[in-house]
Amino acid sequence: MPHFTQPSADDVQFRVAFSHVTGIGPARMAGLERFFDGLEDAWQADRSQLRQAGLDNRTVDEIETTRATLDPAEAYQRTLEAGIAALKPDDDEYPRRLREIPDPPPLLYVRGELLERDEWSLAVVGTRRPTPYGVQATRSLAADLAAAGLTIVSGLARGVDGIAHETTLDQNGRTLAVVASGLDHVYPPEHKPLAGRILDSGGAMLSEYPLGKRPDARYFPRRNRIIAGMTLGTLVTEAGEKSGTWHTVTSALDQGREVFAVPGPITSEQSAGANNVIKRGLGKLVTCAQDVLDELNLGPIERQAELVEQLPEDPMEALLLERLGSEPIHVDELSRLIQQPVHETAAAMATLELKGFIHQVGPMTYARR
Repeated sequence: MPHFTQPSADDVQFRVAFSHVTGIGPARMAGLERFFDGLEDAWQADRSQLRQAGLDNRTVDEIETTRATLDPAEAYQRTLEAGIAALKPDDDEYPRRLREIPDPPPLLYVRGELLERDEWSLAVVGTRRPTPYGVQATRSLAADLAAAGLTIVSGLARGVDGIAHETTLDQNGRTLAVVASGLDHVYPPEHKPLAGRILDSGGAMLSEYPLGKRPDARYFPRRNRIIAGMTLGTLVTEAGEKSGTWHTVTSALDQGREVFAVPGPITSEQSAGANNVIKRGLGKLVTCAQDVLDELNLGPIERQAELVEQLPEDPMEALLLERLGSEPIHVDELSRLIQQPVHETAAAMATLELKGFIHQVGPMTYARR
């Protein structure tokens, strides 16, 4: 069972209800929250009010159809009884990096447990039909990255995704699966044992779709932006020119996250997508796990997790540490973000460096250890 503190049911039950409505995504949910005093009012609103809130007739029809057969309180209770947490973006347990993307899921369903150390995670994605070369590259990199302490995130799909999950588990590493369906459906069906291994190992499965939602081709690009959004970067081990992996790559780029790619034979169609990532300058060429760790300025993950759990008592130091990630940032920019004088910010940064929380990677430029 997940160890989450569930938020107030008054709000969450209506988020659960709206997640059952086709056409209500992050943007429309935000519009409803702006227009109505609360989501209960939005759920009970008439057609005229829903249209005034910016919804088109088709979406209003979907709401009316859904609420005729769905009770929000019962839907929420079924979710909890299934051992699934329902997290809002402002909940502490909601992945911090995912919260920062332009369109975070209004409600994230989680079966299993999310940990502080998942802040240091990497997406490993690629083709559903890898060549022997792709299989070998995925296994080698996933094993070394998992051994380094990174949480490996992927989509539970056939091919590279499944290999990344399995290899991480074989290394006694930590892995999370993001799926394009409700958490009561595992797709592909042959990956049910793999899903069980992930949960039994202490990992988690995540989705923005409620119980009962079956996989749909429209959901996979949306799923991919979650994979990219909750991780430090995305590694493509093998992918064709028109692979669905491109959805994850473009999401990562749009979100300002790092992209990595493994070069492949120029004669291989299965490597055309990964080679183009490199050729077009969209991602870094990777031949070993250390290439990824160096680019992300990552040291031992266990040590970094320990430091996060030992936040400094000084309020300004704690605020700065929350703002800092593995991406280098200049003191001037930090000063602007926390709205404090540059000299005070620089002094606090020097103290954090002495305490071992951060390290300097350039003139007055720092990153978290």
